[in-house]
Amino acid sequence: MDNMSDMKTATEAIDFTGNPIVEKLNTLSIPHTTYSHALSMTADELVANVPLPSETNESHTKNLFFKDKKHGFFLVTTCTDAEMNTKELGKMLKLEGKVNLRLADEKLLIEKLGCKKGCVGPLSIMNNTDKDIVLVLDEALMSMSKIHSHPLRNDASTALVPSDLLQFLKAVGVDKPTMLSFPKKGDAPAVLPGKVPASRPKGDKSSSKPKTAPKDKNAPKAKDINKKQTKKGDTQLALKWKKEENFAMWYTDVIVLSEMISYYDISGCYILRPWSYQIWEHIQNWFNKEIRKMDVENSYFPMFVSKDRLEKEKDHVEGFAPEVAWVTKSGDGDLAAPIAVRPTSETIMYPAFADWIRSHRDLPLKLNQWSNVVRWEFKDPTPFLRTREFLWQEGHTAHASFEDAQATVLQALELYRRVYEELLAVPVIPGTKTEKEKFAGGHSTTTVEGYIPVSGRAIQGATSHHLGQNFGKMFDINYQDEKGETQVVWQTSWGLTTRTIGVMIMVHGDDTGLVLPPRVAPLQVVIVPIASKNCPYEKLSSHCTDILKSLQDKDVRCKLDDREHYNPGWKYAHWEQKGVPIRIEVGPRDLEKKQARMVVRFGGEKIDVSVDDLADIVEKKLVEVQKNMFIKAKQFRDDHLVQVTEWKDFVPNLELHNLVLTPWCGGEHKDWEEWVKDKSREESLQINGEGPEDDRAATSVAAKTLCIPFDQPELAEGTKCIASGLPATCWVLWGRSY
Repeated sequence: MDNMSDMKTATEAIDFTGNPIVEKLNTLSIPHTTYSHALSMTADELVANVPLPSETNESHTKNLFFKDKKHGFFLVTTCTDAEMNTKELGKMLKLEGKVNLRLADEKLLIEKLGCKKGCVGPLSIMNNTDKDIVLVLDEALMSMSKIHSHPLRNDASTALVPSDLLQFLKAVGVDKPTMLSFPKKGDAPAVLPGKVPASRPKGDKSSSKPKTAPKDKNAPKAKDINKKQTKKGDTQLALKWKKEENFAMWYTDVIVLSEMISYYDISGCYILRPWSYQIWEHIQNWFNKEIRKMDVENSYFPMFVSKDRLEKEKDHVEGFAPEVAWVTKSGDGDLAAPIAVRPTSETIMYPAFADWIRSHRDLPLKLNQWSNVVRWEFKDPTPFLRTREFLWQEGHTAHASFEDAQATVLQALELYRRVYEELLAVPVIPGTKTEKEKFAGGHSTTTVEGYIPVSGRAIQGATSHHLGQNFGKMFDINYQDEKGETQVVWQTSWGLTTRTIGVMIMVHGDDTGLVLPPRVAPLQVVIVPIASKNCPYEKLSSHCTDILKSLQDKDVRCKLDDREHYNPGWKYAHWEQKGVPIRIEVGPRDLEKKQARMVVRFGGEKIDVSVDDLADIVEKKLVEVQKNMFIKAKQFRDDHLVQVTEWKDFVPNLELHNLVLTPWCGGEHKDWEEWVKDKSREESLQINGEGPEDDRAATSVAAKTLCIPFDQPELAEGTKCIASGLPATCWVLWGRSY
């Protein structure tokens, strides 16, 4: 939504007749623009779904409703880039005595403000008939040209100029909202150790710093980088966010500006542009070759599943129930029975397995399909990592024995390890999930777990499940063995998704953009001619074409960028942002010396190379870059992998962005896993002086088990579990996870 005309068009999508906020604004004759947009549960999701034109200085709002036993209720409305700390908020509000600001639950939201979670805004104060809520506004909002906030629903926003917002508030009984100045995310503290304060109280003459001239009121305002918003789809050559400063916004910038993703008008759904889809194709091509060695065949099954089939396996459907999308209508009529869009394919494929398998001679049956899956995530969607529709491969096999099925589980998991480590240069830790974290309805789950720098979070890379005989019994997948006796098959399922691409971006990307591992890069080399008036492209053309052909003969994926409407500097920035591993520059001097300059994206190395040797050197350099990218990522991961044997060291290591390996009393102890999750959340929030977590948050400060690693350190006799104090039977890996 780039301008207000777009908003007016969007307004027509929803009839706001009957909306109490809109009706009140109309009654008061307050000008406003109320428009519909993608459903957005959080401020971050709203910023991503509904970008505002940066040149007009407009802002969405972030809204938090607090309660305090002693001090009452507070509705706090800030700019979306404001930093919120409940301890500091209490001081700013000058609350005396004990302060314990806590986020109110949804029941209280409905009672006091007449709206549900995710729908709160300053306009909802109209519903506070008891007049017992203090409205707190961010002073920065008053400098905006327009303020956008929800009119009691989170699929719409109302845009008002600040003076009209204050007029509305006064009309509904809030004469003077409390105005506070909130720090911005990433702002440096006002006073740094060892330095003179930026401002001193009147009469303090201890500073010898000379007075500065008064600011020119007519001078243009300095831009605040924290207010910049990326307009989706724009081609801009500089990231607005640094990876270390704002990881989430950096990630959004990278995937949009490098032309990996375009946003769609349904929240949680995204367009995979050719640059990202080609990476997925490289993974597909490699994976297909490897599974054929396992005698796995590709197939395709329908995307719809009947309600009866989906609900046949109780534990399985309970695990997916919150995420299932249902089709209930056809045209204007209702379907006789709702049909689910596949969240996974066990219940779609296994009735066919029951038809096809009759004898031990029909086993093993090994199938794979490449398809899309829909899981209607309600928490913050993140492109590639957490989306409502995603692409994946899912393997499904049936076997005559437990051991044969287990061998396939481990074969598939090894392929996943190789995808991450050999193709994407991302280190992973293979292991077994605990009973609490295993696949719903299965016997056991194996996994490969990755680590994301900067955020310090773990991420599940891919899983391979031993399903046991549970699904076989449910779907009557039986066979006659060599003795003529009826047996139930043993089954496996295993899947790898486009999440792989997001993990790769987060691990390797930098403040310039993507850094792509050569094995999956859509282009491994780009050739950029440096033409000028004295040396036009026609002079360089033959030299560049010879280089291109020599690289193609080595099966290097390469391109000659001979576009005349872009200068070389623009091309350098463009291809660096897209992460092309090697750039070849060809200018007049290179033509004279029969050479070219090779610039490596990873590390920035620059080398002048003879054209005769160039193809061989490039080929070797691509292998070297792939290897070094993995080494660097693994070293960083290993530096953040620690062993802890006492609880007092557990949460402090999470705060250091570490993965934590601890002694454990066994994967079957779900109760103690839950204890660690709750206790680590409580201690972490206390350390950081924060209130309770919003249960809608996609990521938590709580720790969870990632896996019981296959590679187990030595466990000394008598070692106790870090949580229960029971004798430890293994080491388990913990972390904060996406």
